[in-house]
Amino acid sequence: MKLSVIILAAGQGTRMNSAVPKVMHELAGKPLLEHVYLRSLELGATDIHIVYGHGGEHLHEYCSQFDVEWVLQDQQLGTAHAVQQASPHIPDDHVVLILYGDVPLIRSETLNQLISSVTADTIALLTVHLEDPTGYGRILRAGGEVVAIVEQKDANEQQRAITEVNTGVLALQAGYLNNCLRKIDNNNAQGEYYLTDVIELAVQDGKRVITSQPEDTSEVEGVNDRIQLAKLERIKQQQLAEAIMLKGASIADPARIDIRGELDVGVDSFIDVNCVFQGKVSIGKNVSIGAGCIIIDSTIADGAVIRPYTIMEQTRIQHKVEVGPFARLRPGTSLEDNSKVGNFVEVKNTRLGAGSKANHLTYLGDAEIGEKVNIGAGTITCNYDGAYKHKTIIKDGAFIGSDTQLIAPVTVGENSTIGAGSTITRDAEDHELTLSRTEQKTIKGWKRPQKR
Repeated sequence: MKLSVIILAAGQGTRMNSAVPKVMHELAGKPLLEHVYLRSLELGATDIHIVYGHGGEHLHEYCSQFDVEWVLQDQQLGTAHAVQQASPHIPDDHVVLILYGDVPLIRSETLNQLISSVTADTIALLTVHLEDPTGYGRILRAGGEVVAIVEQKDANEQQRAITEVNTGVLALQAGYLNNCLRKIDNNNAQGEYYLTDVIELAVQDGKRVITSQPEDTSEVEGVNDRIQLAKLERIKQQQLAEAIMLKGASIADPARIDIRGELDVGVDSFIDVNCVFQGKVSIGKNVSIGAGCIIIDSTIADGAVIRPYTIMEQTRIQHKVEVGPFARLRPGTSLEDNSKVGNFVEVKNTRLGAGSKANHLTYLGDAEIGEKVNIGAGTITCNYDGAYKHKTIIKDGAFIGSDTQLIAPVTVGENSTIGAGSTITRDAEDHELTLSRTEQKTIKGWKRPQKR
């Protein structure tokens, strides 16, 4: 069986009150449309067609990496009209699956079950039972078999009492779909071409409508406004958190975590509350992540301790490293085994060697720091001259006294010592003490300026 997927993404989403197309609003760090696209790939679709309308130029820009056929729906004349823009391009012997760009949580298992029901004599429809079915098309049955779908505005009082509703997700053979689309008219309260009319036509042609249901109704919930988007965000975050915990890691409170990308966590690691993970983040075994950390596109090896309110981006943390609290690790940072970066330390494009430490109040930028180096409080690598960045090299075993400025480009030698309060403008020799201070003196009678 060859599968083609049509994703309907042409709606304006006016209730979002946004200049951004509805399907480009993000859920767990990805656009709604991307979730549906990735699900189509998981199903092994031969080809994917996205029907777009409002804000199409933005879709192409944001989703340029998608391997899809983009199909324009100039006028929004209903779901059948939208499908008809793409279906003629699909071979008759393919199975067509209709999905929606604003329904991001549907599972592959649910869709595979649906697709498996399609034969030459059957079409497959995903339905769901709702306590409050208001706004949804109702499933009409006779003798237990589906005979039609009636939309809310066209339903009578008895039909509106039906709780089994149409999700819009449908699978059938492409050749038959095109036959049906040619027969659909817009003789209804909305004056639109309804895809749901395919069901009644199929029944008239003697085909059987096979229905299946998702495990949870959240799989088929769509996003029409920001309130619904926030609701689905928390459902998705709960799912992601549960998957991590089932693999052997602990999360202090699954309701207070945000995973906006891909997060892999090793066994016996712990994540405290209010942490945010963006992009691709990998955390090893026995790692502790403190409260309020923001971690972006980084890797953290086994045994590391990341204390509260640390921010790191494009950083590599090796084994048993300690970071924070209140540290900032910027892109290009690499902390080697057993090194330590303490509170109010900022590191950028710097390698800190094994066993080295910068415990507090320090800026290390564009530096290569060896093993077992001690960086005193208040140390700054002055890496920018106003036009160019320059590198600071600190060799193994060096001791940098507090409140030191290292004016790059400069090299501090192996096992050398820099006296506290120094400004180092030339290379410091190996195994020697280097310092720059004026003689202390007292100016008698000097007075501070005072306000008049």
